[in-house]
Amino acid sequence: MQKQVAKRLGMFALATALLSGLGGCASTANNPKDPWEGFNRAMFSFNEGVDKAVIKPVAQGYDAVLPQPVQTGVGNFFGNIADVFIAFNNLIQGKPGDAVSDAGRVFLNSTVGILGIFDVASVAGLEKHDEDFGQTFGRWGVGDGPYVVWPFIGSRTVRDTVGYVVDVAADPVRNVDHVPTRNAAAALRLVDTRASLLPAEKVIDDAALDKYSYMRDAYLQRRKNLIYDGNPPREKLED
Repeated sequence: MQKQVAKRLGMFALATALLSGLGGCASTANNPKDPWEGFNRAMFSFNEGVDKAVIKPVAQGYDAVLPQPVQTGVGNFFGNIADVFIAFNNLIQGKPGDAVSDAGRVFLNSTVGILGIFDVASVAGLEKHDEDFGQTFGRWGVGDGPYVVWPFIGSRTVRDTVGYVVDVAADPVRNVDHVPTRNAAAALRLVDTRASLLPAEKVIDDAALDKYSYMRDAYLQRRKNLIYDGNPPREKLED
């Protein structure tokens, strides 16, 4: 496991160096937050193609075959694992109350909720939070950096890219030593997450004249809201 973490951290260092190099040659674009728009649109189209050819059909089959209570249980199970690191991120962000609440969720759902299959913590009034290392870096004052779309991974900012690498290095699912189990769990989580997005997809397709711009702006706005817990500061208007 230590070798896997070290390898991933090495990849992170390489990615950071490459991003730094890209930053030096970024050209001015219509959206100042998206200086690499040409590259990003190409990656967006690539990801859309992979999704339509492989991931979406599998997610649709998953959604059609498995009853909703089973899908809910799968989502709850992986959500319970995520709560461990949500608690840690809340703690290092200086929100001990939320961290204690998250730890309580893990305890209740892992025991009474049978390994997290049932979300009894929410019924008990313990709120589900959404925190990751990208948000933590943002709370610490690290700027967004340019928006970037990675193949397979999707939308990120430079800061969130660094956070994502740390998330991956710390993810219990990705660090399972038994390779078949690790791959099966990661694939199940991916398909379950994609299936949960199916209802919103038609709304996005109908609403967006330019899906790329719509998804970019939605991502940036959502991340800002998450970092500031739904109360972001107003942007200063340019003179």
